[in-house]
Amino acid sequence: QVQLVESGGGLVQAGDSLRLSCAASTLTFRYYAMAWFRQAPGKEREFVATISSGGAYTNYDDSVKGRFTISRDNAKNTASLQMNSLKPEDTAVYYCAATASVPSSTKERYHYWGQGTQVTVSS
Repeated sequence: QVQLVESGGGLVQAGDSLRLSCAASTLTFRYYAMAWFRQAPGKEREFVATISSGGAYTNYDDSVKGRFTISRDNAKNTASLQMNSLKPEDTAVYYCAATASVPSSTKERYHYWGQGTQVTVSS
């Protein structure tokens, strides 16, 4: 069982930056691909970014490409999402997720989820 805890959300203005962190409880964190998803009110949960278990591969949704960066520290069992040039449309609850399979943009492929952290971007 893997427990994930997100932190770092908050209220910011358009153009600001935030860094989200995801702490994992498992000692085998290095074997899991990680991802960030987000869900705005009334919308489906959508893919943001993913990173492979070793960190060599990353993939982003087009809406955040060039602004967001996903990373991980396997020694600290953490994954992060650096968000720059935030826009009001980035407002959502952000979730980190883990899978023992390959990295994917499909939420159904992720077995473990955190509780989410709210990010609100004002215009």
